[in-house]
Amino acid sequence: MSAYIAKRLLAAIPVLFGLTIIVFLIMAMIPGDPATAILGSYATPENVEKLNRDLGLDKPLLQQYLIWIANLFQGDLGRSYTLNRPVLDEVLERFSATLILAGTALVLCSILGLIAGVISAVRQFSWVDKTITLVVLIGISIPSFWLGLLLILVFAVNLRWFPASGMYAIYGGGGPLDLLHHLFLPALTLAVVATGVIARLTRTAMLEVLRQDYIRTARAKGVTENRVIYRHAFKAALVTVIPVIGIQAGFVLGGAVYIETVFQWPGIGSMLVKAISTRDLLLVQGGVLVVASAYVLFNLAADVLQTVLDPRLR
Repeated sequence: MSAYIAKRLLAAIPVLFGLTIIVFLIMAMIPGDPATAILGSYATPENVEKLNRDLGLDKPLLQQYLIWIANLFQGDLGRSYTLNRPVLDEVLERFSATLILAGTALVLCSILGLIAGVISAVRQFSWVDKTITLVVLIGISIPSFWLGLLLILVFAVNLRWFPASGMYAIYGGGGPLDLLHHLFLPALTLAVVATGVIARLTRTAMLEVLRQDYIRTARAKGVTENRVIYRHAFKAALVTVIPVIGIQAGFVLGGAVYIETVFQWPGIGSMLVKAISTRDLLLVQGGVLVVASAYVLFNLAADVLQTVLDPRLR
């Protein structure tokens, strides 16, 4: 297992290296002068020239990339010009909030999706199966940002059960219960689409496993139905579903960008939106790189868990 994990980590290095090139080139190709966008009304020719020199934007593109990569290997992502603080400090502080939101949404969609998929498969063609299928299709079809606004209107504005924005109450609060109170709506919004995807694939995997010969043999031997479903069929189906959950982790991290904007959640998504609008290049590059690295690690964890569940993959 250690050798397998080491091999997967080595395979992730070219992926991360390619991501650094893509992130750098995308930011470099955005039209407009970053120095002019940063300085705003203070963008005199002298100030623009000085800022370009300070940021290294007067150098050739290849040289800029090599300098950035060299600093990256030393753990230095640069310094945010608009925030006047190290990029790494700002990204890690914001990423902790994003990790709370995305982690909660991932756990929520995994549990709900697996439960819905198993029930739908066991009760195939029943009204329960049809109801779950209908709800799942509606959940997949609804845009997440629109669902977030709808939940805010219903549960925050009209019913006043949950707060509409933020991570903690402005006055007082600050404890775990206050965090959960603010976390419920954005986490639910972020989990809806992923829940539908996991539920559909779990149903398909369960139906395929339930048709296998060893399931019929277990039933013929008198094994209880609950044991057949949850001990044999579900474990076998889970091997197929685990990689999908890893992929949904990337969807959840990506969806956090606009969900954090809707709910004013102080995570890396809202930070990236502001950084892009102010053309804070180093902050955008650092934020995207950290999110992409987290996605690679999520998929690595999913692959390792799949290998643990099914030793034949080794």
